[in-house]
Amino acid sequence: MLPDRQASHSNCPVISLSNIQLIQGGKRILDNVDWRVQPGEHWTLVGPNGSGKTTLLKVATGYVWPSAGSGPVDVLGSRFGQTNLRELRKRIGWASSALSRFLSSDQTPVEIVIAGLRGATQLFERPTESEIRQAREMLDWFGMRDAADRPMDLLSLGEHQKTILARALMPRPDLLILDEPCAGLDFSAREQLLEQIARLAGHCTLIYVTHHIEEISPVFSHTALLRDGRIIASGRTGSVLTSENLSSVFQVPIAVDQSAGRFWPRLVARRS
Repeated sequence: MLPDRQASHSNCPVISLSNIQLIQGGKRILDNVDWRVQPGEHWTLVGPNGSGKTTLLKVATGYVWPSAGSGPVDVLGSRFGQTNLRELRKRIGWASSALSRFLSSDQTPVEIVIAGLRGATQLFERPTESEIRQAREMLDWFGMRDAADRPMDLLSLGEHQKTILARALMPRPDLLILDEPCAGLDFSAREQLLEQIARLAGHCTLIYVTHHIEEISPVFSHTALLRDGRIIASGRTGSVLTSENLSSVFQVPIAVDQSAGRFWPRLVARRS
């Protein structure tokens, strides 16, 4: 079982980005972005493909550096440029469906999860008994006991995603980034994974990236909507996920229905 997150005695934001700009190849990827995640908050980043969601998180984790003129980047109480990013990243987990293409199909979930503890995509040295025990405990938590020793190419897509989540959680991060973790899953597998993700809220701060509004569960207290590298709206999820805001971000007429704490968008037929 994962340990509960310890109560923070610091008022420092988990993430604080001020006036972030990113220009690549003459194109403005991020445009004057201000974003703060406070302790106790869990956020979703929502927007169409290419809106800047993943790039924004690469800035927040130090994999992409903002352009000149940007303000400071503070993450988990550390200011970029004044901290050891390699050490800071040990406190940040990143789970992305895109990671699957970097994993060898003959590896088992146990091996992949242990590699995550070492910050690698595969094992090059024999794991210790302690590492094996930790990996199995983590996989058990995700209901993966029976699949822990099967090669990845024999697992379902849902089991792949759970393995990637378990890998990201092995170092017990303070901040967990979930980059479209439900991509490609059928309805049943998606709902099962969303239930597992909701259970993580007591263990670390969650940032969930998606362009599927219906994936946003009640555990996510705040949402930011992005389009063309700008945050169009941000704040409490219920106040942000309105028909007006979503129609503006996705550039199509959208109505939003709410049920059981979830948001269900639907296209509104245009009048001829």
